[in-house]
Amino acid sequence: MRNLIVGRFAAFVMAIATAQAQPAEPRAPAKPITVVAAENFYGDIARQIGGAQVAVTNILTNPDQDPHEFEASPSTARAFADAAVVIVNGAGYDGWAEKLLSASPAASRTVIVVAALVHKTAGDNPHLWYDPTVMPALAETLRGLFVKLDPVHQADYVQRLAIFRQSIKPLDERIGEMRTKYSGEPVTATEPVFGYMAAALGLDMRNTGFQLAVMNDTEPSAGTIAALEKDLRARAVKVLLYNSQTSQALTRRMQKIATQAGVPVVGVTETEPRGKDYQEWMLSQLNELDRALAP
Repeated sequence: MRNLIVGRFAAFVMAIATAQAQPAEPRAPAKPITVVAAENFYGDIARQIGGAQVAVTNILTNPDQDPHEFEASPSTARAFADAAVVIVNGAGYDGWAEKLLSASPAASRTVIVVAALVHKTAGDNPHLWYDPTVMPALAETLRGLFVKLDPVHQADYVQRLAIFRQSIKPLDERIGEMRTKYSGEPVTATEPVFGYMAAALGLDMRNTGFQLAVMNDTEPSAGTIAALEKDLRARAVKVLLYNSQTSQALTRRMQKIATQAGVPVVGVTETEPRGKDYQEWMLSQLNELDRALAP
C-alpha cells in the first residue's frame, strides 16, 4: 500500500514538473486592443486589419470641418492617455496630437507616426494618405503590432491583411489606367492636398508656390496669385483641385475664376467621408477627376 501511495505521489510530482516545462499557451487580451487614430482614415485601416479584436476611436472625423482649426478637448487627452496604440500623421500635420502624447507619456503605449514609416519629416507635404504606398505600409505595420499584442489571433490579423491587399488592388489598377491616359496633363490646386496622388498619376502640377502658401496659412505673393489666375483664365490647366474642407476668400475666388473660365473644379478632402472606407473614398475622387480630365 505504501509503495502504491509513493508511486502515485511521484507521478503527481512528475505531472506538475512536465506541465511547468511546457511553454504557456498565448492568451488573448481580456478586452479588445484600444486604438486611437488622430485622423479617421488611419483608424479605418486599423479597423480593417484588427477587426473585432480592436476598439478604434477616431479624433478627426468631420469632413465638413477644417482640420487645421481642431482643438483637443479633455476627452481627447484621456483617449490618448488610455490607448494601447495611437496613430498620428506626423510631419507637422497634427501637432496637437504630439503635444498630448508628450503630456501623458506611457511605456505601455505604442505610437505609430505614419510620416516616420515613409521617411517624411516636417517641411514635406504632410498629406501622406494620398500617397498610394502609405496605407499598405501602415497595414503591414499594424498587422505586426497586433500580432505582438494579441498572438492568439495571429491568423485573423494575417488573413485581414491579405484581404486588405486584395481590396486595394482596384485602386492601384485605377491609378495605372489614369496614368496611362493623363500623364503629363497640366493641373493646378488651391492646396497640395492631392499632391502625392497627382504625382502617382503623372500629372503636371502647376502653381505649387500658391498651394504651399495657403497650406502654411501665409499670404501668397502677388506673382504666384497672378500666375494661378492666368492659368485659370487662359485654361492652361485641365482641372482645379479644390480643398473643399477649408474655406478662404482667396481660394473661393480662384474657384469662381475657374468656374467662369470653364475649368472643371474637383473637390478633395482631408477627412474620410462618412459611409465610405478608405478605398471607396480614394476611388470616388479618382473617378470624379477622370470625368473632369476626359476630353
